[in-house]
Amino acid sequence: MKQPWSILKKWILGAIIALFILDAGLIYITWRSSQAAVSAMRSQRDNLKKHAEQLQGDVNRGNRIRNTLGVAQKEYDSFYKTQFLSPQDGYSAIESDLTALATKAGLRVTGIQFTQKEVKGRGVNDVAISENVEGNYTSLVTFIDGLEHSKYFYLLKDLRLDSASTPGGGIRLQLELHTYFRT
Repeated sequence: MKQPWSILKKWILGAIIALFILDAGLIYITWRSSQAAVSAMRSQRDNLKKHAEQLQGDVNRGNRIRNTLGVAQKEYDSFYKTQFLSPQDGYSAIESDLTALATKAGLRVTGIQFTQKEVKGRGVNDVAISENVEGNYTSLVTFIDGLEHSKYFYLLKDLRLDSASTPGGGIRLQLELHTYFRT
């Protein structure tokens, strides 16, 4: 009877040793995986920190823009009031300005036409201006320079030269300009 107990004790002892070895193996595996997780978490933390810094930079730029918006709004209001004429005064002022610029440049005005179109949601009307002037090349260049330096706001959309149809060998310039009137 002593023998079966000693075999049984050896088996139990072997099982306990095997369990300790398996436990040591599991502890080692858990420790290794926790070390990998820690380095992965550190890397993720560093990436999140960099991303947060970038986002903070965007927030700071947004705040600077928000702070300067008041100044931009004042500039817009000033531009709107000074450069965009009212329709009541605009047509005569624009026609007088264009005629004065042409006369000063030594050109002859052969026609000015206006076409107005509302720009929805913007508080302005788009005014297309067709003008024909005649003269020499130097006068035409002086006239265009005068448009660029005028106190009124003009956008030059189209420009056509025609030399065959004018008496005296001058050049005819057909302009398509745009300006805006307040509504």
